[in-house]
Amino acid sequence: MPRWIQSRRGPAPAGRRPPGAAGGPEGGAARPAALRAALGGIGTTLDEGTTCAELTAAAVRLTGGSAAVLSRGGDSGPGYAGGSESGWDGGTGSGRGEGGLAGCGGDTRPGYRAVSGDASLLPAASRALAAAREAGSPAGGPPTGIRAGGAPAALVTPLTSGGDHYGLLVTARRGAPLGRAETELLALLAERAASHIRHARTHERISRTAGDLQRALLAEPGRPHPNLDIAVRHLPAGGRALVGGDWCETVRLHFGRTLLVVGDVMGHGLEAAVDMNAYRSSLRYIASADLPPHRVLRQMDDIAADEAERRPATCLLARVDPGRGQVTLAGAGHLPPLLIGPDGTAALLPVPVGPPLGTGLGGYETVTHPVAPGQTLVLFTDGLVERRGEDIDRSLGRLAGLRFPAGQDVDDVLDTVLSGLDAQHAEDDVAVLAARPRPRRPAGEPPYGTRASG
Repeated sequence: MPRWIQSRRGPAPAGRRPPGAAGGPEGGAARPAALRAALGGIGTTLDEGTTCAELTAAAVRLTGGSAAVLSRGGDSGPGYAGGSESGWDGGTGSGRGEGGLAGCGGDTRPGYRAVSGDASLLPAASRALAAAREAGSPAGGPPTGIRAGGAPAALVTPLTSGGDHYGLLVTARRGAPLGRAETELLALLAERAASHIRHARTHERISRTAGDLQRALLAEPGRPHPNLDIAVRHLPAGGRALVGGDWCETVRLHFGRTLLVVGDVMGHGLEAAVDMNAYRSSLRYIASADLPPHRVLRQMDDIAADEAERRPATCLLARVDPGRGQVTLAGAGHLPPLLIGPDGTAALLPVPVGPPLGTGLGGYETVTHPVAPGQTLVLFTDGLVERRGEDIDRSLGRLAGLRFPAGQDVDDVLDTVLSGLDAQHAEDDVAVLAARPRPRRPAGEPPYGTRASG
């Protein structure tokens, strides 16, 4: 590339500025510094629509006029399955300026997206599509010029990467047609953008898979004893699709006891969700032996430490025994639970600090606290309380300072917690579980879940 850039540089005729000088189309576009800046400004995020907008803005800066991405409506991936042989269906809409910065494939109609500059300079979408078809398959065809009846000169450049086709970059300007150097520069920009679009779509597929996996895993949180009221919530950070390894679980034990579990695997995405499933599976297997909570953690830690690829995780176990009016806690690097009284006041319950699971260090301990009907136990992951730059003790103090109206059920309690801490805007994923022991049944009252006849 340096050779052809250098070959096009030469002295300008006396009294005449070279085309594109000082930011104009040809000379300014050929400057290596401008090229590096243009390439560096494309693909700054993993969002396809943002990449398209960055591409067209760079094209306008380098060539002047206007630029837009032309995509087939309803496209959801490479290849545009179901289209014509060239990958395009030859939509008939004019498409000038439609869609704004909506992205490369998020509309139901073919048309221009991410328009930069004067949209009125762009040819009709149908003409650009026809030019692409006439030039051959967009996946392998070169940039194609369009000129008719005094209309502004336009160029159609395919967005291709690895044999996959992601749309067309359409550029237009009044006056002289785009030169060879500009055509090559636009092809380079289009290639860079297509590569980033490919990565963005891969990231989106992985995110969707991770979300589907975690939703499937969390669809069956276990079955507690009927002497406990349970509510569970999961919130991905920022409403994004990509989720992490936060999870909640309930395991029914003998003698009316229930084991409550909340855990947080390090990281986000598909790998964290897979490891979360592994921890959850080992928990269910170990807890079925009705071991004390600290021994459950120790065995989970041993299993995870033997798997080199397993990510570490924090975990909190709470074995609730409504018959005895107590809860036994054990933690593996996790934050303590919150206990809410019938009067709406709340306090954190101390838990012995143990190392995260997967370290192989062991050393877990238990502590037992009283818990009575009408009191609510809340277990949560750190995303609920942690805020960037804030001390964790202050974060926990904000949670303990919440006040809860009397008479709330467990779902209302979680609503108060999530709204009071603005969990919708949390910087990390959030999992939270609320449990409340039910009062003992009076003598002669039918068991939970049954009705008295007649």
